[in-house]
Amino acid sequence: MTSTKIIHEKKNSDMKKLLGILLSISLLLAGCSISDKNKDLSQEHLVLSTIWFQKSPEAKALFYQAFNIAKERVVEFNKEEGEKPKAVVVDLDETMIDNSPFQGKMVEEGKPYNPEFWAEWTKLSQAKATPGAKDFTLFCDSIGVEVIYLSNRLTTELEWTMRNLDSLGFAFVTPNNFLLVDETSAKEPRREKVAEQYDIILLLGDNLNDFAEVFQHRGDDWGVSVVEKYKNEFGRRFIIFPNPMYGDWEKSIYNNERGLNENEKFKLRRKAVTAF
Repeated sequence: MTSTKIIHEKKNSDMKKLLGILLSISLLLAGCSISDKNKDLSQEHLVLSTIWFQKSPEAKALFYQAFNIAKERVVEFNKEEGEKPKAVVVDLDETMIDNSPFQGKMVEEGKPYNPEFWAEWTKLSQAKATPGAKDFTLFCDSIGVEVIYLSNRLTTELEWTMRNLDSLGFAFVTPNNFLLVDETSAKEPRREKVAEQYDIILLLGDNLNDFAEVFQHRGDDWGVSVVEKYKNEFGRRFIIFPNPMYGDWEKSIYNNERGLNENEKFKLRRKAVTAF
C-alpha cells in the first residue's frame, strides 16, 4: 500500500469520527433545546390568569366590591344579640394577601407547585395585601368584631405569615388569631373550634371550601349544584373572592387524579373547554 493511500484512508477515518462527534453534539443540543422549551411552556397556562390577577382593574374592583359588602354585613350582623363575641373567619392566600408573584415564578422557571418551592416564597414575607383587605381588618377592630385567619398554610409558616401581615399593617396579628394546618387540611374542624368561642357572623374566601364542608365533595358537575343550593348565602354569610390561577376547581379538570404529567394535564385542560 502506497503512503498516499494510507494518508487518504486516515483522512477518511478522521472525517468520519469528526462527523460522528458533530452529529452527537447536534443531537444533544437539540435535546436540550426541546427540554428547555418544554420547561418554559410547562406552566404557560398560568400566564393569562396571573396577569389578570396582578394587572387588571377588574380584579381590584371585585376585591373592593367584596370587602364593601363584607363591611355592610359585619355592621348588620354585629347588631344581633348573642352570648358569644362575634368573629369573621377569613382565608389568607388570594383573599387577604396576594401571592401571585409565586405563580409568576412558576411561569418564569417552568416549575410546578411543590411545598418546598412554596416555602421559598412564604419565608420572604413579601406578599402584598389584596385591595381593601387591611382596611377591612381595621374596620372590624374598630367595631369590636374579631378577625380569625383560617388558612391551609402550615404551622411552620406561622412566623413568616405573621411577619408579613404585621408589616402590611393588618389588625389581629397575634398567634391566637391564626389557625393553620397542623394535622389535616380540612377546614371544618378549625371552624368548629372557632365557633366554640365566637359567633361566626361571616366567612371570606376564594375557595368554596373556605365556607362550609358541604362544598368539599363537588361531584361530576364540579360542585355547581351545591352552589345553586346555597346561592342565597353568597353576598350574605359567604363573601367569595376571584382567583382564576388555582383552586380546588382544578381537581375537576384532572378528574381528581394525582401524579399526572404536564402533557396529560395539557390534554385534559383542552378537553375541559366548551366550544361551539
